[in-house]
Amino acid sequence: MATDINHVVLVGRLTRDAELKYTAGGQAVCKFSIAVNRNKKSGDQWVDEANFFDITLWGRQGEAVNQYLIKGKQVGIDGELRQDRWEQDGQKRSKVEIVANNLQLLGGGSSGGGGYQERRGDADGGRVPREGPPASDQRSSGGDDGFADDIPF
Repeated sequence: MATDINHVVLVGRLTRDAELKYTAGGQAVCKFSIAVNRNKKSGDQWVDEANFFDITLWGRQGEAVNQYLIKGKQVGIDGELRQDRWEQDGQKRSKVEIVANNLQLLGGGSSGGGGYQERRGDADGGRVPREGPPASDQRSSGGDDGFADDIPF
């Protein structure tokens, strides 16, 4: 008998900051949502269409990347589809989500270049606009930068 295949690979941007919670047994659960854009033809024009997917990332990887999963961040997801079924007010309900096996942090936020610097615990949600490079990367103007002035490019 053939083995069934359930494999999903997506690249998209977070629609909200990730939420990290723990089960009663102490297992980390990181949940977030991504938007994946695609172009489709509508009549004579191409239009953008966004598809939204809920993602769950379990365990240590979820704990490790949670602080970087902020709204607008581009990520790559490798995982599988899972269907959750329940009954609410006498009606059967279901929801399909993606359980990530692997997550890759890709580009910066929607403005590009990682325009936010993390400061967890602040009243503003932990994100403040970046005010330039860290002090260790700043060079004094007019100082020797280690490059000769006669480089041809």
